[in-house]
Amino acid sequence: MGIFKRLSWFFRKEKRSYLTGIAALIIVAVLQLIPPRIIGIVVDEIQMGIITTESLVMWLAILASTAVGQYILRYSWRVRIWGNAAKLEQIVRKQLFDHFTNMDNQFFQKYRTGDLMAHATNDLRGLRMVAGGGILTMADAISVGLTTLLAMIFIVDWRLTLLAIIPLPLLALTSRVLGKKLHLRFRDAQAAFSHLNDKVQESIQGIKVIKTFGQETEDIEQFSRQTDNVVVKNKAVYKVDSLFDPAITFIMGISYFLTIFIGGTLISAEEISVGDFVTFINYIGMLVWPMFAIGRLFNIIERGSASYDRIESLLREETSIAERQGAIDRPVSGNLTFDLSNFSYPDEEGPTLSDIRFTLEAGGTLGLVGKTGAGKTTILKLLLREYDDYKGSIRYGGFDIRDYTLDALLKHVGYVPQDNYLFSDTIRENIRFADPTLDQQAVEAAAKLADIHDDILGLPNGYDTEVGERGVSLSGGQKQRISIARAILINPELMILDDSLSAVDAKTEESILSGLKDLRQGQTTIIAAHRISSVMHAEEIIVVDNGEIIERGTHQQLLQKAGWYKEMYEQQQLERAMEGGES
Repeated sequence: MGIFKRLSWFFRKEKRSYLTGIAALIIVAVLQLIPPRIIGIVVDEIQMGIITTESLVMWLAILASTAVGQYILRYSWRVRIWGNAAKLEQIVRKQLFDHFTNMDNQFFQKYRTGDLMAHATNDLRGLRMVAGGGILTMADAISVGLTTLLAMIFIVDWRLTLLAIIPLPLLALTSRVLGKKLHLRFRDAQAAFSHLNDKVQESIQGIKVIKTFGQETEDIEQFSRQTDNVVVKNKAVYKVDSLFDPAITFIMGISYFLTIFIGGTLISAEEISVGDFVTFINYIGMLVWPMFAIGRLFNIIERGSASYDRIESLLREETSIAERQGAIDRPVSGNLTFDLSNFSYPDEEGPTLSDIRFTLEAGGTLGLVGKTGAGKTTILKLLLREYDDYKGSIRYGGFDIRDYTLDALLKHVGYVPQDNYLFSDTIRENIRFADPTLDQQAVEAAAKLADIHDDILGLPNGYDTEVGERGVSLSGGQKQRISIARAILINPELMILDDSLSAVDAKTEESILSGLKDLRQGQTTIIAAHRISSVMHAEEIIVVDNGEIIERGTHQQLLQKAGWYKEMYEQQQLERAMEGGES
């Protein structure tokens, strides 16, 4: 029953509604005692030959009134108890979603998307059943069981009642043993479902790659193995769960046997009437539900407890990115100074970055170049505070960026990443994502600067075109330019382009960079790229290799050094010339 204690914060909050619902349940339990007793009385009146039309109509009227009363009260407790269960699900789902939005990269590397979705859906259903079906079953079982036992003792015969309840301790022992096994097996079943969720989500997102490499059959086989595992784990749950009902049926069978055997003796001795015996048998029938309810209750509790364990495990995770007390909340501005001794990703032994030092004056442009995996994106991740655990400092306007609030820093940085993420919405809403109140004129101005306006007008519905999940209906270059327009629209103090022009041609690249230069006079820009033409106009260009700066200077200075930069520039110029000749 520990799950009820762990959810006591919610039950206290909604105690008035729960108490009203439980009170209605108890009254229903009392009203349920009336029909069996009336049946017993009618049986005795028939046996004694004293039944009359008037008395029969009276008993039928009482039965009808009882039925109407139960209908109204059952509606009342259903609205309150199940309504509260839905409210708990809503509260915890919001807690989870808020928690997800506050977590850092390490959290999302540890937990896959499908697993998090399973926690926010399947596990919450288990929790909802505790607050709804669990409370209902427990209250109903106790109220019906207790009132029925009292009626059996005081209305019929206490001796029969004692005999009927002798087997019940077996039920408590059986429920305890099976309940422990059910908890463990349900936890495994939930984990298997999470893995299946991961697989489905990953396959759908990577369907183009799967089809391109002709791996449909292999992917289906992997999915089938995951599905089989879910079935096996759930069968293990059902094998334990299915033992509850037979055990309860067997125990209740013993009660029926003792009642009929001893009851017949008492009737023969004329210590109870036939009507009393019929009433008692009906009351035993009413006890069947509380007994089954106990088995069902253990099922609900163990499922809910396993689900809540998984949810609490997520909520206990802490982000490594935290705002300091009294953090600076004014927008960032001024010079940007990088003075980093070293940084390593969590669980990696060697340093990812070493001795990265540079100063970018306000309004200037910095270029970052280097081969894939050199460390360019890692530098930007530190600037965006995706990781705070490093030796050294990154200062903006004279203050360590860790001294700013996250809003003060990130709301004034326009970031266009390598992987351009678009939402399943219209192009207009994707561009004005940061401020949905902006008008069409502002959206189009940003789109023109990103050289995507004409492309958008050429689409079937223009700016109202739905881009599909992750922008699946658009080309790579279109997605990049829409992402650039989205960043332009917020007019950030610092614009970061992380290899975000790789999917556009040289002419489009030149047009975008020229527009940005004119627009962002006096504002700071960082461009990370493989293509030298993207950074050649920067005030300073840094060449990164294996997490270290190996060259730095202006475009002309780097060409004179005859190093990696010059070699790459000449290679790209040759490729460009060859492409021009072929066309």
